[in-house]
Amino acid sequence: MAHSANLSEVRAVLLDMDGVVYIGDQPLPGVQQLLDYLESTGRDWLFVTNNSSRTPAQFVEKIARMEIRADEPHILSSALATASWLAAQYPDGARAFMIGQDGLRWALEREGITLVEEAQTADVIVCGIDFGVRYERLADATLAVRAGARFVGTNSDTSFPSERGQIPGAGALLALLEAASGVKPTVIGKPNAGMFEQAMRKLGTTAAATLMVGDRYETDIAGAVELGMPTAAVLTGITPEHEFRAAAAPPDLILPGLPELLDAFRQADS
Repeated sequence: MAHSANLSEVRAVLLDMDGVVYIGDQPLPGVQQLLDYLESTGRDWLFVTNNSSRTPAQFVEKIARMEIRADEPHILSSALATASWLAAQYPDGARAFMIGQDGLRWALEREGITLVEEAQTADVIVCGIDFGVRYERLADATLAVRAGARFVGTNSDTSFPSERGQIPGAGALLALLEAASGVKPTVIGKPNAGMFEQAMRKLGTTAAATLMVGDRYETDIAGAVELGMPTAAVLTGITPEHEFRAAAAPPDLILPGLPELLDAFRQADS
């Protein structure tokens, strides 16, 4: 186990959602018990998800149906991270053509970014997951990027864990647009530092005292390792155990799921 995984020194925990907290509409075991324990030991926590499809209120509602309690400030999505990054890039406002869903629309509008339906008039093309995307919209976005619009993606996850199995994720849509336009997007979500840094700023913690819990090596774990955060991988989502172990910088902990993480915290604290 790496130096940084002394759980007794962890003051805050970042948890990915899809594949860690639930799969589709099925909750994974041990979520609320872990959150209760973190709170009872004076630790803070935040759900940090690359899923840009829902607003914080929609995430709260989804997990409430699974009897998991969280309020909106406990949720940081790649949609929120992307919108606040864009607001900083365009302090005088920007016109954006969006491929995405409620979560991304809400976040962009909240930051004062103007959403346009004519892609050719946009300063920036923003792409997140869109489960109902139409070819025509992808074509419009491609032409706008080719004509010089800035190309920004919420996250690079090529697949998305659903109850049916791995379906195309936002990264698959970005790959399509990149192939068609010849332009690489600027991607904001995990594993990029911006998302983790926003989370730590929100919680007022340092990298060394913040544990990242995730199911996907190349986003959740790789990005956190790079920032010097302790990491815990759970085997309830995307990356299989042998891939976690074989990674150049493996996670500090590899656990079957959140109940085992709770046990590890209790042990470290005793």
